[in-house]
Amino acid sequence: MIKVGIVGGTGYTGVELLRLLAAHPQVEVTAITSRSEAGTPVAKMFPSLRGRYDIAFTDPAKSPLSGCDVVFFATPNGVAMSQARALLEGGARIVDFSADFRMKDRATWEKWYKVTHASPELFEQAVYGLPEINRERIRKARLVANPGCYATAIQLALLPLVESEFVDHAHLIADGKSGVSGAGRKMELGIMYAEATDNFKAYAVHGHRHHPEILESLQSLEGASGRKLGLTFVPHLTPMVRGILATVYARITRETDFQALFEKRFKGEPFVDVLPPGSEPETRWVRGTNHCRIAVHRPMDGDTLVVLAVEDNLVKGAAGQAIQNMNLMFGFPETQGIDQVALLP
Repeated sequence: MIKVGIVGGTGYTGVELLRLLAAHPQVEVTAITSRSEAGTPVAKMFPSLRGRYDIAFTDPAKSPLSGCDVVFFATPNGVAMSQARALLEGGARIVDFSADFRMKDRATWEKWYKVTHASPELFEQAVYGLPEINRERIRKARLVANPGCYATAIQLALLPLVESEFVDHAHLIADGKSGVSGAGRKMELGIMYAEATDNFKAYAVHGHRHHPEILESLQSLEGASGRKLGLTFVPHLTPMVRGILATVYARITRETDFQALFEKRFKGEPFVDVLPPGSEPETRWVRGTNHCRIAVHRPMDGDTLVVLAVEDNLVKGAAGQAIQNMNLMFGFPETQGIDQVALLP
């Protein structure tokens, strides 16, 4: 049994983390922080958790995080980088949901996030938490940077292609569509019900923060070494609460059995499901689960490969993947606590 602390537990990823941890037999949540809700019982704010948690939110400055074995930062960018060093020195391990430690290139990070990084010395210590790439490094990690939700789906759709020589790596395209929960639990005009419902729009077309994260991670793959990777990524907001559908396009340069390529790459992966040929995955197929389901298509037998990937942005795209990383860090079965069946309808 390990003691778990959560920094920032009032957002969608925070409550999703609490929901999933409630079913994990190896953890005890002993601290959860919120400046605005300090003193409020968790079950009062989230009645869905009644009978599961008998603790209250505490002020971060007074919270007993130092006694935890692992601390999750379910916080906006900029929080973890200011607090991580002290917790690591106190012996805790960290899984950070934000972008604070997702990249190794400090200059690129600061360009995209418009602030000076508070703990650049931790960049090298941090391990990018995509188990399908870094499983063995995660097992030994003290600080894990949980990937972005778009970044997870797009990378899983691209991994077999980037690691091989069958497509044009310089002209990859990713079309991402996400539900409104990806923007967080906050008051913002663009994600209010009357604004987002009955509507569909692209955003951040000039450049999205997950773009450099995706490229740096894929470029680090052994099979991609020395190759020029080019990716056009356009995200879209859809009028649904949960889910991401990523459609990836790649121009074929060499013939192979692409279905077999994907099946071989993800064989044995507990949370990546390569669907049978002809499948067209839907976001509800993974709602509430830590799975990413992938389908491989070659329209009209032409020279373009189309890969479809669906995930729940709050689970495999956030809290579920964070617990998957925690399981690896502490030697628990990788699927423990996160092997739920999808919700339908």
